[in-house]
Amino acid sequence: MSKGGKDIRLFGQCAGRMLPAGKTFLLIAILLLVAMVSAATAEPKRVLFLHSFGRDFLPWSEFASTFRTELDKRSGEPVEFYDASLMTERFGADQDEGPFVEYLQALFAKRRLDLIMAIGAPAARFVQQHRPRLSPSTPMLFAGVEQRRIPLATLGQNDTVVATSADYAALVRNILRVLPETTSIAVVLGNSPIEKYWVGQLRDAFLPFADRIAFEWFSDLSLEEMLKRAATLPPKSAILYISVNVDAAGRSYEGDKAFASLRAVTNAPIFPSIDVFFGKGMVGGPIVSVHDTAQRTAEVAIRILNGEAPGNIKTPPVAAGTPKFDWRELKRWNISEANLPPGSEVHFRALTMWEQYRIQLLGICAALLAQAALISWLLYERRRRSLAEVRSRNAMGELANMNRLATAGQLSASIAHEINQPVTGIMLKASAALRWVAVDKPDMDRIRTVLADIVGAAERAGEIITSVRAMFNKDSRAKVPINLNNLINTVLVLLRLDLQKDDVRVETQLDEQLPDVTGDPVQLQQVILNLVVNAADAMRAVQPRVLKVQANRSPSGMVHVSIEDTGTGISAPDRDRIFNPLFTTKISGMGMGLSICRSIIENHGGRIWVSAAASRGAIFQFELPAAQSQSASRDLAA
Repeated sequence: MSKGGKDIRLFGQCAGRMLPAGKTFLLIAILLLVAMVSAATAEPKRVLFLHSFGRDFLPWSEFASTFRTELDKRSGEPVEFYDASLMTERFGADQDEGPFVEYLQALFAKRRLDLIMAIGAPAARFVQQHRPRLSPSTPMLFAGVEQRRIPLATLGQNDTVVATSADYAALVRNILRVLPETTSIAVVLGNSPIEKYWVGQLRDAFLPFADRIAFEWFSDLSLEEMLKRAATLPPKSAILYISVNVDAAGRSYEGDKAFASLRAVTNAPIFPSIDVFFGKGMVGGPIVSVHDTAQRTAEVAIRILNGEAPGNIKTPPVAAGTPKFDWRELKRWNISEANLPPGSEVHFRALTMWEQYRIQLLGICAALLAQAALISWLLYERRRRSLAEVRSRNAMGELANMNRLATAGQLSASIAHEINQPVTGIMLKASAALRWVAVDKPDMDRIRTVLADIVGAAERAGEIITSVRAMFNKDSRAKVPINLNNLINTVLVLLRLDLQKDDVRVETQLDEQLPDVTGDPVQLQQVILNLVVNAADAMRAVQPRVLKVQANRSPSGMVHVSIEDTGTGISAPDRDRIFNPLFTTKISGMGMGLSICRSIIENHGGRIWVSAAASRGAIFQFELPAAQSQSASRDLAA
C-alpha cells in the first residue's frame, strides 16, 4: 500500500473514534474521493538519461532503447524520460563542463528527478564529479560501463552500478580457435579519451600473444585510413572490432556508420567484443549481450523507483554469454563449424528445403506413397482380373465341350439306333444280293436296285457318323455359310427316337427361301440341340406335348429361329436370369447350357431371348445376321 493510502486509513480510524457512525462514513467517502483524485493527478516518475557521446552512439543507444522498453513494460506507474548528452567527451579532456552543469541545474530546478541514469564511463565520471551541484539526493544508476571504470569504493549509499565484465584475451583466443592459422589481428578502436584508455588495457591483455600474433592498431588513423588499411590486410589476418566513436581526425560516427563502411571493404573476417553488431557482418564469439545488460539494469531501476536504497542493491557484472556465430559469415570466410567452441550457437543458418517445407514434403511423400500403393494394388487387381477372365474363358470352353459330351451321351442310344437301321438294311440287302447272284440266271436289274439301296444306306450312315464326330470336335472351325433349316432337320433326326419315346409331337415351319448365315455349324447345331432338349425336358410332366420349330426371315432382314414348347413355362423373374451362368431351374442341371448358347449366338453377331407362350410353355428365340447382310455390311465399310 502507498504512503498516501496508509495516511487515509489512519485518519479514518481516528475519525471513527471521534464522530458518530453516519458522519464517519461520509468523511471516509470524501477522503477516498480525494485520494482517487490525487492518484489520478500524481506526478509520473522522472528518469534522466545522461549519454556519454550522444543518443545515437553505439552500443549505448541500443542499450538505452532496450532499457526504456523494459522499464515501461515492468513499471506499474507512468515514467517520463529525459535525455542529455555529454558532448564535451567528443573533444578531449580539457573541455569546460561548467556550462553543461548549469544547463542541467536550470533544466531540473523545478522538476524533481527520481533517478539519474549515467550511460557509459564518461557519463559516470561526469555525474560522480559534479554530483554536489547536480542533485545530491537523487538516486544514481551507472550502466553500460565496464567494471574497471567504476570502482565500487567510489559509490555512495545513493549509488549503484550494473557493470559489464570484458575478457579481451578471450576474444583473441576465440579468433585463434576459429581461425588457427591467423598470424595478424587488426584492432579497430577510435581516438576519444575513453577509447584511448582501452587501447592501453588491450595492449596489456594481448601481451601473452605477442610471440604468435602481430597486432596492428587503428586508433591513430582516420576512418578513411582505416578503410584503406582494412582492404589490404595480409593473408591470415583477422579484425577485432571494439568501437569507433571518434577517429584520429576528430570526426564522430553515430550508429553503425563506421562499422558498415569497414565491413564493405575489408578482406578479413571481423570479430566483435559486444553483440550490438552481431548479425550485421561479424563472425561472432563470446560476446557481452546488450539486451541482457539492459534487462538487468531495468530490474534495478524498478527497485530504486519503488523506494529501495541504491546502495543496498549489489549486482554482479554482466559477463560474456554463450559463444554465438553468424552462419552467413562462417560460409563467407570458409570457417568450419568444427572449429567453433563447444556449445556454440549458430544463428542465421539458411534452412534447407527439408527444414523449410518439412510438413509439405512429408505430405507429398505420403501422397506419393499412397498413390504408389493404390496403383500397385490396382495393377495387382487388374492382373488378377485378367487371369480370372482367362480362366473363366477356358472354363467356359471346357463347360461347352462337357455340355456337348453330356448331350451326346444322352443321345448315344438314339444315334446307335439310327446307325443300326441303315447298317442292318445294308446287311440284309447284301445277303439278298449274294443269293441272287448265286442263281444260274441272276436278275441284274434287281441286283442293281439292291446295290443302290445299299449305297444310299451307307451314305446315310456316313452322314450320321459325320454329325456325331462334329459334335465331339472341340477345335474351332472357320465360319462358313450355313443353312439353318439343314441344321434343324439334322438335330430333329438325331433326337427323333427320344422325342417319339417321350410322346412329343414335332411341328416345323421352315422357310424354304431362308437365307444362309455365316458361322460355325458345330456351335450353332449345339445351340439348336440344347434348346430342343430343354423344350422336351420341360414337357415331361404335361400333356399334350407339342414342339414347334420355326425358321423364317424377320422384318429387319435377320434369320429368325424360334423353339416353342407346351411345358410348365418360366416365371418372369427367372426369365430375366435364365441365361446367367450357373442359374438353372432343373434339379440336376448345371446352369451352363443356356449361358453357352447366349455366348455362341452373341459371338455370331446375333441375340437370343425367351418369352412366355400364348397358352402355356415358353418360346426360345434367336436371330442371326443373314450371310448376304454381312457381306453387304463389309462392302459398305470398305
